[in-house]
Amino acid sequence: MPDYSPERGIARENLSRLLAACYYQPGPEFAEENVFDSLLAAATCIQPELAAYAKRLGEDYSAEGDEALLLDYTRLFLGPNQIIAKPYGSVWLEGGNTVMGESTMAVLKLYEEGGFGMREDFREVPDHIAVELEFLYLLTYRENEAHRYGDLHAQQAKADLRQRFLDNHLGRWVMPFTSAVVAGAQCSYYRQLAELTLRFVNIEAGKGRHG
Repeated sequence: MPDYSPERGIARENLSRLLAACYYQPGPEFAEENVFDSLLAAATCIQPELAAYAKRLGEDYSAEGDEALLLDYTRLFLGPNQIIAKPYGSVWLEGGNTVMGESTMAVLKLYEEGGFGMREDFREVPDHIAVELEFLYLLTYRENEAHRYGDLHAQQAKADLRQRFLDNHLGRWVMPFTSAVVAGAQCSYYRQLAELTLRFVNIEAGKGRHG
């Protein structure tokens, strides 16, 4: 990581949170809450290449239409027949159709260590792509908070936990998952979302350039 920048730190937490939102069912709230304007602002602060993908993502969302996006979302992530890009870490880390496997239990331990609780009414499994991106948001937020308060111990602890999470979980399965989305998506929106996700996670994991 380069020298700490408060602006980039906030942009990183915002981009994690907004990307997570994009992996839930698309709806009018995306536009109502200015998700794509906020996503573009965050990406621009982090790296110009990310900003280009974020800009196209917002344009594609407006161009595709809610019905086409919902159909593609269902095909890619839900089924009901063959799911094209299963959004669960255990599927990609353990192979086959494994859900709630050993890798899921391992990531749950990291969630517990990071103080990340799952809502009782949440119906997805804990290693869903949106959940892991939300955990990345929480860790980045708390690391930023430690920077603001000058708490070097907490800052290092959160940075170490974030790196372990990326090295052992999200950073390991994001490439095959996003490759499946790019190959199987009918809407350009989901291809752009996958490309943006891969590049951002790689930057966070230390596999890409920091802008």
